[in-house]
Amino acid sequence: MNPVVMELTVRGLLGRRRSLLLLVLPLLLIGLAALTRWASDASPTASSGLTGNFAMGTLLPLMCLLIGTGVIGPEIDDGSIVYMLAKPVPRRSVLLGKLAVALAATVLFAVLPVALGAAIAGDEDLRLATAYGLAALLAGVAYTTLFVALSVLTRNAVIIGLLYALLWESVLGGYVPGVRDVSIRQWALAPAEDLLGFRALGWGVDSAVETSVGLVLLAVVTVGAAWLAIRRLKTLRLAAAD
Repeated sequence: MNPVVMELTVRGLLGRRRSLLLLVLPLLLIGLAALTRWASDASPTASSGLTGNFAMGTLLPLMCLLIGTGVIGPEIDDGSIVYMLAKPVPRRSVLLGKLAVALAATVLFAVLPVALGAAIAGDEDLRLATAYGLAALLAGVAYTTLFVALSVLTRNAVIIGLLYALLWESVLGGYVPGVRDVSIRQWALAPAEDLLGFRALGWGVDSAVETSVGLVLLAVVTVGAAWLAIRRLKTLRLAAAD
């Protein structure tokens, strides 16, 4: 990973208007968490409902979409990526540097707010915050890597990502049995369910797959998406230069 690439990526990600959404959406979650705590008398079940449905199902994939497409998509769209790729820096290092920035931003702006929201809405010895924090971290890594790869593969990454995040993960992935089996959200919830033990059923934390299966599938998606992005970036410079 190249530190210059990472520095430029940080400036680009935080300097655009979309950076405002990186603050607004987490603050919205915190506000809803405080309201849930007040309305439910800090019930862990209500907290799990908010975190599992809104935070994990809607906010997390949207935040990862904003971050994943923001670290490289605009540079590809305006053609400025060509100048970076023309430097004597391995293209793999460029992609991995941008992915590292994206993952760090995901932890800061998405994973931590999810855990904090669960703790504020209602918790028991921070069990929910820990479980959902783990699930958000696993899902966030997979989502962000997938969206970074999508930005490299197509110029319609934001549209495709929105359809995926809002339709597949948020709606279908939460309720349709067949879709739940191939949902990043469900895969990431499996370790959280195991971590909560017998409390998971009472608090409504339920995954469609076993923990071992979920972890393997998350790893396959993450590694596969990173590999595809690197492969695509190797030919992108030549195509743009022509």
